[in-house]
Amino acid sequence: MRKASALRGHRSRIALVNAVPVTVFLLVMFVYPIIGVLSLSLKGDSGAFTLHWYADALSGANLSVLVSTVRISAETAAASLLVGFVLAHAIARMRPVFAALAMLIVVVPHFISALVRTYGWIIMLGEHGLINSLATSVHAPGAPYSLLYNETGVVIGTTSVMLPYTVLVLQGVMRGVDGRLLAAAAGFGASRFTIFRRIYLPLVAPGIGTAGLLSFILCLGYYITPALMGGDRQTVVAALIDQQVMQQDRWNSAAAFGVILLLLTFAGLGVLGLAGWRRGKAHARRSGS
Repeated sequence: MRKASALRGHRSRIALVNAVPVTVFLLVMFVYPIIGVLSLSLKGDSGAFTLHWYADALSGANLSVLVSTVRISAETAAASLLVGFVLAHAIARMRPVFAALAMLIVVVPHFISALVRTYGWIIMLGEHGLINSLATSVHAPGAPYSLLYNETGVVIGTTSVMLPYTVLVLQGVMRGVDGRLLAAAAGFGASRFTIFRRIYLPLVAPGIGTAGLLSFILCLGYYITPALMGGDRQTVVAALIDQQVMQQDRWNSAAAFGVILLLLTFAGLGVLGLAGWRRGKAHARRSGS
């Protein structure tokens, strides 16, 4: 008994020693920069404590940019989920060989430079691009469409960037759904819509929440695609931070925007965690009854 206790204590000490370098690395590389940004956002021009930069970020044109960024991120998350759900569902039903090939097609474009992909979308969505040329050739109503340098263009571009993440998360969850549950429900006479709504959708709901939140968070601070496809008329927070640092030398204001984006990220994670806790609690009640 004493030997087992001593062995456990020895292993605990070894684990603690191994954890020290990782802890130091995280503190230096992540925690310290965040504390530095927070401190910078709370300093006035004279170095005294102030909330002026947050008041400035949450008022006037800056508030409009922040709201626009959140709206674009939400629209991107919704579009990514809509397209990604269809793709992931189709891939999950394929044979392993074809599923691997389909995932390769979805993921490989992600390894191409974001700058190159964005310029590709600019060429496709331009007034004389592929989409407008096809729409004009078939005499589609309203063609040619304005698909660049507006919110529509930004959402299209950011959705293409976030789509691989969404498909990867959803496809992994959908692969884990036991097909016997769906077959049993069909055997009892449930319609396809009922099976989807009452069985399939609740099973993949955690994946939907995770994929949507991931797309939303990544899009909050995304810079390249919104800057190129949105132009001056569709500014997002990342572009505003770049402008304040590189052109206006307003580091304090940029730091305040960074902290606000971080708080929005934490809020999203909190909502996802709360949803997971409620699902777990509801499952425990059902299991207990």
